[in-house]
Amino acid sequence: MKKVLFLIHDLGQGGAEKVLVNLVNNMDNSKFDITVMTLFDSGENRQFLRKSVRYKTWCKKMIPGNSHLMKMFSPEQLHKLIIKEHYDIEVAYLEGPCARVISGCSDPTVKKLAWIHIEQHTTERAAVSFRNVSDAKACYRRFDSIICVSQTVKQDFLRVLQIPVPHEVLYNTNESDKIIQLSQEEVDQGMMDTDEIKLVGVGKLLKSKGFDRVIRIVKQLKEQKYPVHFYVLGEGPERNSLQEYIQENGLERNITLLGYQLNPYKYVAKCDLFVCASYAEGFSTAATEALIVGTPVCTVEVSGMKEMLGENNEYGLVVENNDEALYQGIKRFFDEPGLLEHYMKQAEIRGKDFSTEKTVRKVEKMLISI
Repeated sequence: MKKVLFLIHDLGQGGAEKVLVNLVNNMDNSKFDITVMTLFDSGENRQFLRKSVRYKTWCKKMIPGNSHLMKMFSPEQLHKLIIKEHYDIEVAYLEGPCARVISGCSDPTVKKLAWIHIEQHTTERAAVSFRNVSDAKACYRRFDSIICVSQTVKQDFLRVLQIPVPHEVLYNTNESDKIIQLSQEEVDQGMMDTDEIKLVGVGKLLKSKGFDRVIRIVKQLKEQKYPVHFYVLGEGPERNSLQEYIQENGLERNITLLGYQLNPYKYVAKCDLFVCASYAEGFSTAATEALIVGTPVCTVEVSGMKEMLGENNEYGLVVENNDEALYQGIKRFFDEPGLLEHYMKQAEIRGKDFSTEKTVRKVEKMLISI
């Protein structure tokens, strides 16, 4: 049995946190002794860890400016300070501080993996949680393998840091059967029983997620008399500014901020179109989940979307990453008869490729072979 540690910053409502819980909950306990460790003991996703997965944390509370504070220590010092047990495999499940910690393991018998979730774009961005670019490169060179969540993330990471260790692509794990089951639950009576075309977006309310772009598009569509309603699932620092814009522009009847929901799938499944307006993604968990429940996807082009939906929009609509292109893309679903129905069928087909079984077995095979 292999003893495996997954280190992550926390278990908040982000996509990486969610898919880590999905992964470890479905791994074979007869082959792997799994520990999930957080740097900081916070986050909604902790409650979903199965009892068979050991949970540890370094600090009970978040330390302000922690990434800057951690730069004062060498990776070796951080590893000695934080990781107290011996593991066969240590996984840094997020870029940055987690990678610095795990790279500090000096035991040659321990295999070290770094999981990369998003495109870095520049060496400066890739090194933001390190002392400098040289420090980032030195840390990542110490890993035995680098796992990327999509081909575009892999190509970007190779280009930006040029780390001469093996790189592999493994897709995120979604609990597909559970998602489908939860999607069948009812929402509040009458809440979504309208003739409007219902758009939905899911994610933490951050500027990088681009929810404001969709809200502005809804305003345009409303002014042009299109029957539209946008449901936003998630919580975050941009909530107040989004709410202010909604109120100032009289969009209360067209946009609903639902906040963080333990079961977002019942809402996504009852909407007509999932919209992703992000400025950056890795391999969007929310978009994958939309496909699993059979909701068509319209997205701007970010990492992984053409991989997910096809180079020629076979399984969903990918548009250029600008406001006008997204507006025209969403508008197509109102103007072109049969387009929603077509992509609903295609979503159901593509969603089956992201089954829990397929993604987990590939990770297990990699861990056994390393």
